[in-house]
Amino acid sequence: MGRKKIEHIGIMVSDLQQSIRFYREVVGLVLKDTLLHTNGVIQLAFLGFDQSGETEVELIQGYNNKLPQEGKVHHIAFTVDDVEEEFERIKLLKHVQLIDSEIITLPNGSRYFFFHGPDGEWIEFFQSTR
Repeated sequence: MGRKKIEHIGIMVSDLQQSIRFYREVVGLVLKDTLLHTNGVIQLAFLGFDQSGETEVELIQGYNNKLPQEGKVHHIAFTVDDVEEEFERIKLLKHVQLIDSEIITLPNGSRYFFFHGPDGEWIEFFQSTR
């Protein structure tokens, strides 16, 4: 089979620099590259955890300026080691709006919570039992 992994998740944003800052400071991603699309309009930024072979987050500015309230991707999930620690950290960030008022536990014991990104996109921090 030729498919190996998810290459990247593209999220349309209204302000590329604001979103880069958010994903670096709040999520902990590293900016890997930025570029201007060949059409001269669309600006792209690629972020990740700076690991070989990882799935990256691609931020896209200029493709569509009419983003719906929840953004162009419903949510993106990041694996965390300690969901309680992350929940407490995010709660203290005045510029970040939590969606969940508490950590949710699934029947299999995995735990998660959601918060908003700068354009209303949903971000999930997920601690898996798998």
